[in-house]
Amino acid sequence: MLDATTPDPKSPKSLAPAPKGESIKDNIKTVFFALSIAFVLRVFLFQPFNIPSESMRPGLVVGDYLWTSKWDYGFSHVSIPFEPKLFKGRIFGHEPTRGDVVVFKLPADGKTDYIKRLIGLPGDRIQVVGGQLIINGTPVPHELLQPETIKDQSGNVLSVNRYKETLPNGRSYITYDMQTNGMFDDTQVFVVPEGHYFMMGDNRDNSTDSRADPILQSGVGFVPAENLVGRGRIVLLSFDETTRFYLPWTWFTGMRWDRLAVPIR
Repeated sequence: MLDATTPDPKSPKSLAPAPKGESIKDNIKTVFFALSIAFVLRVFLFQPFNIPSESMRPGLVVGDYLWTSKWDYGFSHVSIPFEPKLFKGRIFGHEPTRGDVVVFKLPADGKTDYIKRLIGLPGDRIQVVGGQLIINGTPVPHELLQPETIKDQSGNVLSVNRYKETLPNGRSYITYDMQTNGMFDDTQVFVVPEGHYFMMGDNRDNSTDSRADPILQSGVGFVPAENLVGRGRIVLLSFDETTRFYLPWTWFTGMRWDRLAVPIR
């Protein structure tokens, strides 16, 4: 038996749908909160990127999709979608560590995303002689490893020399040396200005980075601290060249299963 305060479930009023205006309002609220959460995550926590070139091979290969953490170096205007210049400098800024794999905005246009390894800190003297990296006058140890046979983006099969390079802070990683007497195997001494960083790709003969002149060679030059976006953390997914996103079955046949959730070193 229903009392006076209990609505009759069979009554027309109880079965009536919510007013159309309220339904639209609820949908707008849901979309707004979802976008707000996505915005906060992208600005303050993580941002996805994909690898379009071979400049960071062997650590990162074309087709990798990775997460970049945003909090490591603090936040600047490039942390915000569309890069509005709302303020200068960095908020909660932290000094990056030599050897970090860093996503940054190309200094020449402030928009294009690049990913390289941070080699030089402010005040450092960086040079490459005979393919060997020299930091502040001291050659960086690089141990010759077994050569590797690879296929490049054009499908050519190549044999490349590999080196284990160890920076002064103990960070180690593998680099490729694809040719002797490469364009950037012998460079001038670069003195890194205050508030800037020197970046290099691990694929030393196939990377346009801070060794290349920004004007004459479309290089990176010195990267201002304000242009740092975040630190590469983990490869989430990776697809080979046979993958076509309009052919869903190739998402599985083209998946590089051995590169799922691979930490970036």
